[in-house]
Amino acid sequence: MSDDKSADQETGDAAAGSEYQINDPSELARNMIRLFEEGGKVFLTLAERTNGQSGPYSATSEMGEAAKVLGSVAKHWVSDPSRLVEAQGKLARSYVDLWGRSVQRFLGNDVEPAAEPEHGDARFSDPDWTKRQYFDFWKQAYLLTERWADELVEQTDGIDDKTKKKAEFYLNQIASALSPSNFAITNPEVMRETLATNAENLVQGIRHFSQDLEASEDLLRIKQTDLDAFEVGGNLAVTPGKVVFQNDIIQLIQYAPSTPNAREIPLLIVPPWINKFYILDLVPKKSFIKWAVDQGFTVFVISWVNPDEKLASKTFEDYMSEGLLAATQAVMDATGAPHINALGYCVGGTLLASTLAYMAAKGDERIASATFLTAQVDFSKAGDLLIFIDDAQITSLEEMMAEEGYLDGSRMAAVFNMLRPRDLIWPYVINNYLLGKQPFPFDLLFWNSDSTRMPAANHAFYLREFYNENKLAKGEMSLCDEKLDVSKVKIPIYELATREDHIAPAASVYIGARMFGGPVRYVMAGSGHIAGVVNPPDKMKYQYWTGKKPSSKKHNLKTLDDWFEKAEEHPGSWWPDWAEWLVSHSGEKVDARTPGEGKLKAIEDAPGSYVKERGQ
Repeated sequence: MSDDKSADQETGDAAAGSEYQINDPSELARNMIRLFEEGGKVFLTLAERTNGQSGPYSATSEMGEAAKVLGSVAKHWVSDPSRLVEAQGKLARSYVDLWGRSVQRFLGNDVEPAAEPEHGDARFSDPDWTKRQYFDFWKQAYLLTERWADELVEQTDGIDDKTKKKAEFYLNQIASALSPSNFAITNPEVMRETLATNAENLVQGIRHFSQDLEASEDLLRIKQTDLDAFEVGGNLAVTPGKVVFQNDIIQLIQYAPSTPNAREIPLLIVPPWINKFYILDLVPKKSFIKWAVDQGFTVFVISWVNPDEKLASKTFEDYMSEGLLAATQAVMDATGAPHINALGYCVGGTLLASTLAYMAAKGDERIASATFLTAQVDFSKAGDLLIFIDDAQITSLEEMMAEEGYLDGSRMAAVFNMLRPRDLIWPYVINNYLLGKQPFPFDLLFWNSDSTRMPAANHAFYLREFYNENKLAKGEMSLCDEKLDVSKVKIPIYELATREDHIAPAASVYIGARMFGGPVRYVMAGSGHIAGVVNPPDKMKYQYWTGKKPSSKKHNLKTLDDWFEKAEEHPGSWWPDWAEWLVSHSGEKVDARTPGEGKLKAIEDAPGSYVKERGQ
């Protein structure tokens, strides 16, 4: 019995080993020659593009900033030789320990690994990262080094918190790039594919890289999904409706009812203008807008223009006046309702909060309740995006925007990708360039690639006044000659944060929620900035938490941790909880309204023409 088992094991090992054998040396050699030829063409193209005119958030500028920041960390350690020697010795001892464990494993002994990936680290999910000692060694050596470097930055004294935060961020970029999963000879899946196809995958990969390079400007945009699989108005943003109002900045869409009756008070959705509104109207089964219509709400959404140089002077005040306030009046005109409910997502929520403070100062009561989805009012804890925003960065952006009249969407897309390089950069490098595969069709990633431009005046104001100087939270901001005080906003508020948000951290949203002067329902959903929001009820994918009003003195809820400690967890989507809350602020049921049959006539079918305008 034992002998049979040994023979079976040997057969299995031999079969597994054959995956890493060269099948056709001649074909492999020919493909390697093709790879070098194609690679030469690509590097020639790269050399021709290197003209020293890389703008903010480009690879060149960020590498320079990373060198400066990490240099300050290195300077600290060099100035304390005894601590430096101790830290270096710790790393060396971990390598010696790893080598000793590797020798023991080679001799056939069972050995505990020196380092294991964190739960959910998809980079090392292939079984051969553990089964094959060669790949396991590289994995453990990388993890030991990565964690040692993280610890080194964390233990750096004598630098301010912002510099340390920047150092952690740039170290994460470097560590993510240097993972053995990103290299053909140390990634088991790529190695198997290379030997199985005689390196045809690498030839296809360099062609994909060349195509992405050709389709990009000064920033490489890695293809994240099959762009031919989706069409706005075809299989995305297909909830029926009509454009019933438009101006230079917005188109206003009114959606057709799907129920015979609807709530009296309509809902106006204010999406961010840094990307397109159909994140809330993806394929029908994921569409928040369709779901809200199906609950019996009369739903309107702002579709922001994709601005060009002609709109360079449009300011944040214009986006309030010609955008949100114009849309508010148009919704009332279209429905005859005495007031409306509003919902702001991300930057759209920041605009909504600012506008509500402006309306409070003016005594304007047209908005009766407000919902905020992952939107910030206070930017003191605004997360990793603060790394990219200081006086020097903003000045550089302003100089670049002065030439074009806008910030092209590829730069903001690059920033958001850098916030999550393990998820949004390197998996596509591996899939597209090392495995030579086309990316899978994914509606969310199609939307992510469909970036929009931002007018120079508006974007500069947003970065300086909110992110850099936090004026709204400080009570120092004025719009249209009115001083803004968020505490004067007394209407009911539904505030949604997401637990793993890198863009609008839950703690930051919580601080803003405490500033409003009226009743606030603070809710925290699982997952991040997008997935935590776009979470249909039928999926039961994430959970959400509810609790007391954030500003509650009775329950001493000064921080998010205080609130979370007393919060109640619920399975599934937050959407039904929000709908129940909104019903209580939406009046009685009336006959459902058909777009274009009211005071405002239909201009064109949803999703309109503004959202279809593409461009970097």
